Order: sequence, then C-alpha cells, then structure tokens
Amino acid sequence: MLFDTIDPKRYVLDGVQQYASVDRPHLKGFGWYVDGIADAYRRLRELGIAMVGQRGEVADGDDPPSAPGSPMPIFFTVPESAGLRYEFLPQIPFPLDHRLVPGWEVPAVSDDDPLGIERCSHHTVLTDRPERALRVMVDGLGGTVIHRGRNEVLGASSTFVQLADAVFEYAVPDAGTAAYEDWAGAAPNDTYHAITWKVVDLDRVERHLKEQGVDLRVRTDEVIVTDPASSLGIPWGFTAVVMSGDRRVAR
Repeated sequence: MLFDTIDPKRYVLDGVQQYASVDRPHLKGFGWYVDGIADAYRRLRELGIAMVGQRGEVADGDDPPSAPGSPMPIFFTVPESAGLRYEFLPQIPFPLDHRLVPGWEVPAVSDDDPLGIERCSHHTVLTDRPERALRVMVDGLGGTVIHRGRNEVLGASSTFVQLADAVFEYAVPDAGTAAYEDWAGAAPNDTYHAITWKVVDLDRVERHLKEQGVDLRVRTDEVIVTDPASSLGIPWGFTAVVMSGDRRVAR
C-alpha cells in the first residue's frame, strides 16, 4: 500500500486547486494501477459512470483522457456518480513505490515490530447507497462480494468486496453513530472512513499505541479502533482475526 498525502492548497493545476481545503486530515480516495486501462475506462463508461480527466474535464470520448502534457492515460470517477473519486492510471516507473521493485514481497513480521502488521485487512467506505459502489467495484472492475453482515463495532450493515489483493467494506452506518456522523459530512457521496490492519497480536498493538499517546475508541477481544482525535483524524483499526470470506493467502 502506498499513501499519497496531499495538501489541497498545494495541489494546483493550471492555477486551479483540485481539492477543497480542509481543516483536519481525512482519508479521501483510492488510486489503482490498471492493466488494460482503456478497457476499464470503456467498461465504466458503458455503465454510465461519469468520469473526468486530471484537470477536471469531462471524459466522454472513446479513449481515456491523458495527463496534462503527457500521453499517459489517467482518469477519475465523479463522486456523485460513483460514490467516491477513484483514480485509474497505468503502472509507471515510480521510485517512491517499493512494490514496483522486481521480486519485492511483503516481509514477514519481525519480533521487534511494535505493531506486528501482517497486511491490510480491509478499507472501510461509508455509504447509504451500496448498490452504487457495487456497480463500480463489481460490475465495472470485476470485484467479488465475499461477505455481507453486521459490523457491530462500527454500527453498520456491511458488504465486503474483494478486488485484486484488497478488500473493501461498504458500510451503511446506523443513525447516531460516530460512523454516521463521519458519513454525513460528505453525504450524499460516500466517505472513505478507515483502514483496518491484520496484526499478529492485539496486546502488542495496544501497548505501542498507548506508548505513543494514541487513545483508543474501541477495544474488544477481536479489534482495536483508535480515537481519531489522537491518530491523524483517522479511526485506524487493528484485528487479529481473518474476516469471513477473505480468500487471500495470509502473508
């Protein structure tokens, strides 16, 4: 996983700020390297999903738009149509992305790793229209629904989708919950709410977080959720349990 941290005031193209200014950090969206990017673009277009280029220009031609001053195709879904701003681009040489080094693999967890993260368990997106998200993730991109059920810790009814080597939780939050409040800030669009990590041991995680001054919102036998006020505005999740339906090979 690669994090792209953006200060909206500094992300300016042709004199236009591309994201609205914020007063606190928040997860925003997803970007994917895509093989056959033109095919993905045309499939989404067939489904009636609105897209734009990097400058915000409407993408409605037979071929995807390209980056300013470059032939590289790149496009984004429109949140009102897809729920979130999803980014698509081909795999390109990028020295900052360690995953592109030939032969690179996720290393085993060392005994002195303070969090003991094995991999990302899942990403949580809050929505009141899961069918809109599934149109993109399943119908458009070929993902698979692997589980549906209640997330009592979050206070939501959730649908889990596996796409490539990642799992996405599309959760409809109950009114009155912290998740509902977070979703309402972006409604009627979706909200990228949290990332949950699969870890070796929750006690190890709890000790390290407390040592770093990170408060906990939730601590159960199966999950820890941090208090966003002390963790960069994000309720990071940690679990030692493999979710129902997860077909990935543990690493």
